[in-house]
Amino acid sequence: MHIPDGLIPATVAIGGYAVAGALTAYSIKRINQSDNAQEQIPKVALLTAAFFITSLIHIPIPPTSIHPLLSGLMGALLGWFAMPAILIGLLLQAMIFGHGGITTLGINAVILGVPAILAHLAFQSFSGKQKLFSQDEDGKKQITRRLQIAGFLAGAIGVGLSVLMFYGFIIFTIPADIIDPAAERRATLILSLSHLPLLLVEGALTAMLVSYLSRVKPELLRGLSEARA
Repeated sequence: MHIPDGLIPATVAIGGYAVAGALTAYSIKRINQSDNAQEQIPKVALLTAAFFITSLIHIPIPPTSIHPLLSGLMGALLGWFAMPAILIGLLLQAMIFGHGGITTLGINAVILGVPAILAHLAFQSFSGKQKLFSQDEDGKKQITRRLQIAGFLAGAIGVGLSVLMFYGFIIFTIPADIIDPAAERRATLILSLSHLPLLLVEGALTAMLVSYLSRVKPELLRGLSEARA
């Protein structure tokens, strides 16, 4: 889901930087309104490193290969921190591994960052505001089930929307002078459809992780809902 340099028009690349910059600025504003932003930094650093390293994991799905996106997971666990974390991870991927590109950094950040933010909002909406502390066993089980559903939705939304945005940007910005536009569209469609299994995998992974954290480290989830509106 990384668009390399030279594949999209300059106007789209510039627009991507503008949108990514605006989203990052707004995310930082929301972070600064939080009562516990400093407490979240170790978790943000850990998940940013995990996001950064996933570009090295390639899963062969003939005739192509895919790698985990983690946009939904980042949104569910990091909240508004997800956008700047994804931007930093993408920058390091482009500079160190040549994965993606510098001119397309903005558009790649939008492709992964917007779904991450929407995944965060969906996770917060479906998981509810119940405290994981001071609950009896039945109450904790109900909250855990709700968290699992919310986690799956967040993971699936992150992958699904990233794939749709990637497909849309490529299809609608194919240069007019390309040798075989039809072949380019078919290749993009195949690459996009190959990510459908990843939608289920990352949904399940996010569900399991938030369920596990709710049992062993619930404050990591509780911190996401303590930002002031």
